[in-house]
Amino acid sequence: MLCALSGEAPQEPVVSKLSGAVFEKRLIEKYVEENGKDPVSGEDLTLDDLLPIKSSRIIRPRPPTLTSIPALLSTFQNEWDTLALETYNLREQLTRTREELATALYQHDAAVRVIARLTRERDEARDALSKVTVSAGGPSNGDAMVVDAEGLSEELAAKVDETKAKLSGSRKKRPVPKGWTTGEDITSFAIQTTNPLPVPQATTISVEEGFAAVGGLEGDVAIYSIESDKVERSLQVNEPITDSIWDGTKVFFSTSKGSVKIFENGSEIASFSDHAGPATGLAIHPSKEILASVGSDKSFVFYDLVNLQRATRVYTNSALTVCAFHPDGHLFAAGTSSGEIKLFMTKTGEEAASYTLGASVQALTFSENGFWFAATAKGQTTVTIFDLRKEGAAAQAKVLDIGSAVQGLAWDYSQQFLATGGPAGLTVQQYNKSSKSWSEPLRAAVSAVDVKWGANASKLMAVSGDGKISVLSTN
Repeated sequence: MLCALSGEAPQEPVVSKLSGAVFEKRLIEKYVEENGKDPVSGEDLTLDDLLPIKSSRIIRPRPPTLTSIPALLSTFQNEWDTLALETYNLREQLTRTREELATALYQHDAAVRVIARLTRERDEARDALSKVTVSAGGPSNGDAMVVDAEGLSEELAAKVDETKAKLSGSRKKRPVPKGWTTGEDITSFAIQTTNPLPVPQATTISVEEGFAAVGGLEGDVAIYSIESDKVERSLQVNEPITDSIWDGTKVFFSTSKGSVKIFENGSEIASFSDHAGPATGLAIHPSKEILASVGSDKSFVFYDLVNLQRATRVYTNSALTVCAFHPDGHLFAAGTSSGEIKLFMTKTGEEAASYTLGASVQALTFSENGFWFAATAKGQTTVTIFDLRKEGAAAQAKVLDIGSAVQGLAWDYSQQFLATGGPAGLTVQQYNKSSKSWSEPLRAAVSAVDVKWGANASKLMAVSGDGKISVLSTN
């Protein structure tokens, strides 16, 4: 009776229930603790599966091979040979392991090089895409690339027609709403509250029902209560924010990484990455069912807000900076880095008209009368009012000299007051319909990168580049 592990007669023999093999108790217990299996059958084995074997105690005989010096020397020689063979095997295994490690390191280095090359090629492709000349329909010249205008689906096109029919009919001879702020009220506007928000490098402000959402280039958004003058909540977009819109329960953000993100009740519900470069501007259709974004990749994208999916994409021949929908929703305006303002048919994406501003368009907003839109260019100290009913130079209805650079524009619902904001301060330009003249009822030394009107134009909100929000109203 010999131990299956040591090959010697066991002092405390036990037998395995699984394999029936005999083992030395101390050896098999140590093996089970380390491996948990029967060394003979390979099945799972526990100490409870080992049964002791009762045998008479005998004196262990001296091995017959170790009774003389030559026998001992022979045993030592065998042990040495075995040790030498094991050392050789270990060296051989070490050599193979080193070769495998060298191969793995080489493959890792090759993978890193491939990733770096693909990243460089991607960046070069994006840069080339942003510089390529693209035209919507029409013949190509030289390197120009022809891209057909992609129209909206029948369902969304019908919604555009329905919205236009509804709004254009109600706009004719619409009076100023009762209780609306007057020019005298604007004259008495003063700063009521000023609050530094935790939004460094602020770029945009959007307003909805007594609250303002302020976003910045570090991806932070502060939800500010205008009435209580405090931050109610913070959001993390995690990408540099370039523009925002707050409509109902949803807040929309565009980012310099090409994303368009939608938040509802403080949580992100959708995210789109359709622009190859920065997404520079947002606009929402009057039907509230279509969102538009423009980007430096020379394209504008329409999104279906009902199904939360992309509806269409149209390429132009210049990088786009800002955008806005006509109050009736049938036209979509986009400002370009080359100084043009292009008007497109919302349903088909076809270009309908073009106006020239002279430099990269900084801000763009439509008047509620449906005839005018105001625009300013980067570095300009003037705001140009364009008349959609005219063409060429005659389309410039008025050029307002603000006296300092303008970054943000906001026209109120009554189409009387045009707010302008810039690093040097903000102004309100008033149009008197009866006398067909312009005046300036307000000029305040409030730095602003963006401005928005409150309900009934009773308040004017402005946010500066360092994240400070100011609320102006009558005392």
